[in-house]
Amino acid sequence: MQLPVILLPGIITPADITYRYLLPQFEGPATVIARDLAIYANGAPPSDYSLDTEVDAILNAVDEAGFERFHIGGFSGGGAISAAFAARHPHRLASLALMEPAWFGNEDQSEDEIAVREAVEATESLPYAGMLAAFAQLNVADDVEIPAPPAGDPPDWMEHRPAGIFALGPACRDHTLDLGALRSLNAPALYIRGGRSNPAMYLRMQERAARLFSDFTVEIFEDRHHFDPPHRSEPERTAELLLSFWERAEARLPA
Repeated sequence: MQLPVILLPGIITPADITYRYLLPQFEGPATVIARDLAIYANGAPPSDYSLDTEVDAILNAVDEAGFERFHIGGFSGGGAISAAFAARHPHRLASLALMEPAWFGNEDQSEDEIAVREAVEATESLPYAGMLAAFAQLNVADDVEIPAPPAGDPPDWMEHRPAGIFALGPACRDHTLDLGALRSLNAPALYIRGGRSNPAMYLRMQERAARLFSDFTVEIFEDRHHFDPPHRSEPERTAELLLSFWERAEARLPA
């Protein structure tokens, strides 16, 4: 039987581009739905957008696909949404994979995590180009140089991405993550991060997650960072890791 999987991208790049190198690795053992975020379902983000918008859309998608219990994973904004889904519908999950989630609740943040969060919030008052550059640098270690954006006109799908970025931050800050539900999650959790990403964000979220989940595994890709992520730069290793994790999770399910 093929493994039922939902993968969510970050807030900028569509799912098929985010996972273009990873998805071919799963052909055969898994049925993977790489799903675009609901925030862009009608073009521009809706005025009442919240993380519940995404959670409800995922629930509809898996019901349409016939997935009763399934594996969910997400990168960056998709990781934040995956955590929100896990807290609302823990009984539907066979496993949870968080790939440098953009957010993991507003409670129990360390001082350096709060400082980064406040710096991220401050970028929201900047014009898009300045905001994106400042936000990008906050996601990586101090010695990482962010590559320049590609030359030429942006692709058509970029039209509503600036608005999406500006909408996701408030949506996360306004959402209450049910830590009790995550603590009782009867499914394994995997946390993937790059060794060159900002530790005040991604290491601290890892530490908070480790205190919640009873079955928690961490995989660090030492040479990677948020804008050179494992699923793009090391797809074979990432796929092997995820398949092994999903198969172990399947073995825990009741017959």
